Amino acid sequence: MNVYTSEKIRNVALLGHGGCGKTTLVEAMAYTTGIIKRQGKVEEGNTISDYDKEEQKRLFSISTTVVPIEYEGTKINFLDTPGYFDFVGEVEEALAVADAAVIVVSAKAGVEVGAIKAWEYCEKHNVPRMFFVTDMDLENANFSQVVEDLIGLYGNKIAPFHLPIKENNKFVGFVNVVKMAGRRFTTGSNYEECEIPDSCRETLAKFRESLLESVAETSEELMDKYFSGEEFTQDEISHALRANVTDGSIVPVLMGSGLNAQGTTMLLQAIVKYFPDPTRKTIIGKNVSTGESFEANYDVKKPFTARVFKTIVDPFIGKFSLFKVCSGILKNDTPLYNTNKDADEKINKIYILRGKEQIEVNELHAGDIGALAKLSVTATGDTLATKAAPVQYDPIEVSKPYTSMRYKAKNKGDDDKISQALAKLMDEDLTLKVVNDMENRQTLLYGIGEQHLEVVASKLLNRYKVEIEISKPRVPYRETIRKKVSVRGKHKKQTGGHGQYGDVVMEFEPSGDLDKPYIFEEKIFGGAVPKNYFPAVEKGIQDCVQKGPLAGYPVVGLKATLVDGSYHPVDSSEMAFKMATYLAFKQGFMEASPVLLEPIVTVKVVVPDKYTGDIMGDLNKRRGRILGMNPVAGKKQEIVAEVPLAELYGYSTDLRSMTGGIGEYSYEFARYEQAPSDVQQRVIEENAKEEENEA
Repeated sequence: MNVYTSEKIRNVALLGHGGCGKTTLVEAMAYTTGIIKRQGKVEEGNTISDYDKEEQKRLFSISTTVVPIEYEGTKINFLDTPGYFDFVGEVEEALAVADAAVIVVSAKAGVEVGAIKAWEYCEKHNVPRMFFVTDMDLENANFSQVVEDLIGLYGNKIAPFHLPIKENNKFVGFVNVVKMAGRRFTTGSNYEECEIPDSCRETLAKFRESLLESVAETSEELMDKYFSGEEFTQDEISHALRANVTDGSIVPVLMGSGLNAQGTTMLLQAIVKYFPDPTRKTIIGKNVSTGESFEANYDVKKPFTARVFKTIVDPFIGKFSLFKVCSGILKNDTPLYNTNKDADEKINKIYILRGKEQIEVNELHAGDIGALAKLSVTATGDTLATKAAPVQYDPIEVSKPYTSMRYKAKNKGDDDKISQALAKLMDEDLTLKVVNDMENRQTLLYGIGEQHLEVVASKLLNRYKVEIEISKPRVPYRETIRKKVSVRGKHKKQTGGHGQYGDVVMEFEPSGDLDKPYIFEEKIFGGAVPKNYFPAVEKGIQDCVQKGPLAGYPVVGLKATLVDGSYHPVDSSEMAFKMATYLAFKQGFMEASPVLLEPIVTVKVVVPDKYTGDIMGDLNKRRGRILGMNPVAGKKQEIVAEVPLAELYGYSTDLRSMTGGIGEYSYEFARYEQAPSDVQQRVIEENAKEEENEA
């Protein structure tokens, strides 16, 4: 592959709803530009993008794939992203390096939630975009309706560039609305000029008006001209489009068929003509040795810096760190320095990845995307630079995972293998997290949604040959007491030789501090229990609070006071006093009105206005207390509520079901509260069953 200078590079993320045709469109553009001789199909598992076995099995994208395509002297790095919401981390990584985006919409399915969310991502990352309406070859394709819906959502920003030409209900060409000229397809994406059919005239007038309105809104001069009834020149239209697509104030709508590779040439032309090169974007890092800011801005004349945006760990092809050059030029002899890890790295070869294909190159200029193999310490989000200019960029922001499942090895002895395999998967996926919950004797796997965790389990089995069992997580309840009691605990064992003797009188009462497991005091008079046994008594309490007698959960808010007891000069020992404390604790705790405390979390749910009633009703059913509502951008509301954590199991799936996938939520721990008696009873019974099964 040729070396491309910064102004000849376009980095484009492909976004859209799951199943809308992004991967098929990439395949069509690869075919149009001669990279492949035959288009692969998602159903056949032979596309460039979906090369992972998990993707081929499920017939949808799971990871972002880079597919560089050369077109008319320009290199376009396509980032083909997953459409399903569980893999949002992949989309966020792609948008961290994309300079523009194509949002793919199916002409048959219309504007789906995934397209609306894609728009929101672009707004958040300030990325210029265009829509490509695919599936125009299908019988029920309705391009006009898609355009109408987009204008309804986003107003006059939407500028339809094309209008379909159909004959006998078959998609045969298009009208270029910008140039007011007809185009008929010959083979694939190639076309020839043709007359504009009379059947198109009415819709064309509407689309042309919509386009001119978009152009008029870009400047006062053009607005005045528009309202005075003057025609825009072709040059004025082209200039306005070029300037305003780049800054996101005009969003073109193109169309075609991914399956038949129709419309791909127009899309490639539009990307080259209207999308910005990397140098139009600002990126600022910090020099870690001087503390000064470093304006990289994809300037080739500045020292080399790059940010790693993705890691691939494949058992067969090895580890690759994908990066975008933020300044300077990377060559094979560039001395690499990881500023996050304060460590040198060695370049073996510089690659460009196209799906799983590795293409060797000698150098990469600022703004380009490449890959390095087998870097020893580098992870996603790290900055690569030189020691002479040790610059560091902000880490990549990805969504926080809130869905958790309990997991354990299916086969004994696989724990280490599973741990190593999960570490590799977490290198690849920043939205995956493992938490070892010692208190509740469980290991938790956190992800974006249940489907995400299912895919992780499947990858462990197919890639790394280890199997895990996933189940509902154990809620981190706590146990405490509500009244004061005094009890005696006596441990006495007489055998031949030394016996065991420990005797304590303990008072147990609420401490009032639920953040601490226990407070220990002693009020011994007259040496009833020698001082040297006090630590043994406290150690006994320390052990006991780890697993309460009510349902086996950690104890909090306990005050234990040693007030009396007795000892034997020969048979007493630290162990005997510890045992005596266990007995006193078990009896005393159950007599002191024990209760179960449940974790309460503050939940924030962001949904469009029309769903607020359903969401609040659902939260009430989950024993939630609505605290308030806050309006947020995009005609949405943030509903704030306090909900028991136990009631949020499966909420990710339920929320998507209620809102068609557009709703989002987050939560953070608020406090512990006494659980209702029915909940308490159910948890105690479940725990008893669980212990019985484990025994």
